[in-house]
Amino acid sequence: MVAMDAPSPTSASPGPAASGAGAAESGEAPHRSGFACFVGRPNAGKSTLTNALVGTKVAITSNRPQTTRHTVRGIVHRTDAQLVLVDTPGLHKPRTLLGERLNDVVRTAWAEVDVIGFCLPADEKTGPGDRFIAGELAGLKRTPKVAVVTKSDLVDSKTLAEQLLAVDRLGEECGIEWAEIVPVSAAEDRQVSLLADLLIPMLPEGPALYPDGDLTDEPEQVMVAELIREAALEGVRDELPHSIAVVVEEMLPREGRPADRPLLDVHANIFIERPSQKGIVIGPKGKRLKDVGTTSRRHIEALLGTPVYLDLHVKVAKDWQRDPKQLRRLGF
Repeated sequence: MVAMDAPSPTSASPGPAASGAGAAESGEAPHRSGFACFVGRPNAGKSTLTNALVGTKVAITSNRPQTTRHTVRGIVHRTDAQLVLVDTPGLHKPRTLLGERLNDVVRTAWAEVDVIGFCLPADEKTGPGDRFIAGELAGLKRTPKVAVVTKSDLVDSKTLAEQLLAVDRLGEECGIEWAEIVPVSAAEDRQVSLLADLLIPMLPEGPALYPDGDLTDEPEQVMVAELIREAALEGVRDELPHSIAVVVEEMLPREGRPADRPLLDVHANIFIERPSQKGIVIGPKGKRLKDVGTTSRRHIEALLGTPVYLDLHVKVAKDWQRDPKQLRRLGF
């Protein structure tokens, strides 16, 4: 049941889903396309794994929980398949209206996909949060479920084996029959391709859903805002990350620039909840905000392939995580 790179009955045979009448007649495997959703507790490695499978950064990452705040689609292209990965916020016990809406995003996503990957970190024992998610997944009888043991590079082989057994037991306790249990390390690119190999046969037959070369369907403005938020999350105190939101107000090419020297003007606001948090984000003499601008501008230029002038401002949106009007304004 545990899928490893070494040949095994589990990973060597594609299973019933990979067969089809058209394929049998032509001698070729049918083209498959569909959606796989990664779910799990906050900070379980879902976004890092999504980026590793796509081969580029489509979802921001941080060592802070609840970094992801909306579904992010990353697209894996293969000659025989197109796998669309849906990275979701971590399911958690909500303490704010924002938390409730993030959980709604997760449940909506996994109700609409073809296969679900449940991410459980190798370096953390399964606990009540995992059992809660597994219990909810057990109600989705028709959707195949793959247990993905992430961050396998952080533990030794004995600890990894114990975690694989614990994940197997978790499935039995909650009434889930795992289609696969796969240990992976996105950081070391260990068994990442194997995971894609195992997910693809669970997708329905069909043509590509996105044009060749597309790696995400995220609007550029949203991706730019997320890159700024990722940079702003680094180095802040524990209570602040959840209070940060970013809105890109404007992205326009600078007028009057020569064709061979374009410049994109990006104007963005970093919102926090209380005036006292402003100094944390800005830092002494503006150093933190300057660092945020430098880091995020580098990533934005890499994403868009053009030089960028980034104008950042820090503003207060009082208690926005609990205010429906503010949440709508900030895109939630």
